Amino acid sequence: MFKNRQRYLILALITIVLAFSTGDRATLSVAGAGMSKELGLTPVQMGWLFSSFAWAYVLAHIPAGWLVDKLGAKRTVIGGLVLWSICTMFMGAASWFASAFAALLVLRFLLGTFEAPVGPASARVIAAWFPSAERGMAGAIFNSAQYVSLAIFTPLMGWLDHQFGWEHVFSVMGGLGLLLALLWWRSYHVPSEHPKLSTDELDMMRKGGALVGLSAQGSAAEAVIDDTQVPGIRDLFRSRMLSGIFLAQYCITAITWFFVSWFPTYLVKERGMNILTAGFVASIPAIAGCIGGVLTGFVSDWLLKRTGSLTIARKVPITIGLVLTVAMIGCNYVTSDTLVVVLMSLAFFGKGFGSLGWTVVADTAPKQMIGLTGGVFNAIGNTAGITTPVVIGYILGATGSFQQALVFVGLHGLVAVASYWLIVGRIERFEITPRVPAVDDGVVSARV
Repeated sequence: MFKNRQRYLILALITIVLAFSTGDRATLSVAGAGMSKELGLTPVQMGWLFSSFAWAYVLAHIPAGWLVDKLGAKRTVIGGLVLWSICTMFMGAASWFASAFAALLVLRFLLGTFEAPVGPASARVIAAWFPSAERGMAGAIFNSAQYVSLAIFTPLMGWLDHQFGWEHVFSVMGGLGLLLALLWWRSYHVPSEHPKLSTDELDMMRKGGALVGLSAQGSAAEAVIDDTQVPGIRDLFRSRMLSGIFLAQYCITAITWFFVSWFPTYLVKERGMNILTAGFVASIPAIAGCIGGVLTGFVSDWLLKRTGSLTIARKVPITIGLVLTVAMIGCNYVTSDTLVVVLMSLAFFGKGFGSLGWTVVADTAPKQMIGLTGGVFNAIGNTAGITTPVVIGYILGATGSFQQALVFVGLHGLVAVASYWLIVGRIERFEITPRVPAVDDGVVSARV
């Protein structure tokens, strides 16, 4: 059945890894209500706990991207998965420490550090395993993991919190992560080393533009950024196209972080739901986001076949989706919980439909710097994880309401649309411009 479909099994595997990554960072959002009450944590402290993950996630992304290019996706993901699962389990023991807030702050920071390789590794996996014509689908399915995660794990974590206490949200999720680490180690291979990949599928992937030559452990040429051959990080920002993509990802991630951090608390404190109900209700917009996230890949690839334009194929779905995210602001003007769920589901569907960022990275990143470009892309995007939870925390502390917070989050979608149309321009591979080596007395100097 999967004789010529091994790439889809690899896609499923990296998607599951991202789902667990998203689920583990969302543990605090579900356990937060009970935890903050038992441990005496204020809304501002909770905002800083949400944010501490993102500080580390951002700071670690560029070194994580370098490690992915140096060591390959398999090694970096297995290391990160084991370590972040252990951190998740220890968060369930926060009450054992003299200062629960300080312990959680450190553990959330470490969680962000160890989850950082997932994004850059995924860009490398998609670029290596999928031809250009299938990257929209692959990137969309991979990106949908965050919605699948919230749809599946939020009700599970809500049930664990309600039935056994908030501590077990962390212990169960951490334990499942360790089992996934074993599955990843046994199942993931690069195309050139996969024992079940047929010659026909490998040839099809190569002819379609898949970078099947990427090795399991980066070669010296991939690992070292030689400034006579490839651009450095600063050169990425000299590309107007990439700069606009990075800015848009910041805005898109700000919307994600509202759902990952404060949304269950919004349902409990603003809408008066209990944590069990909130857990199940929060899964409904996540399901809508998943549908939008998967659908956009097929729509994008269909547009590419019809128009032959990568720019149109990526920008049109992004624009339609991100305009819909503004619907969340409408929750300020309705009293019905049903309408709140409808509006949030529409916004999250739009966010999913507009999230083609990883596909665009696979389309545009320099071939020698896919991991590093993905690291920069995700690092800039997740600075929104630093600002968004803290800003919302201060808004709540000052107003006692989520109304201004919804406006703050909702407008990010419009800024992202503006970035794609006014800054990004044509979407294409960022080509390497070799630098001219220094010449001394007619002899070209070379680095040893």
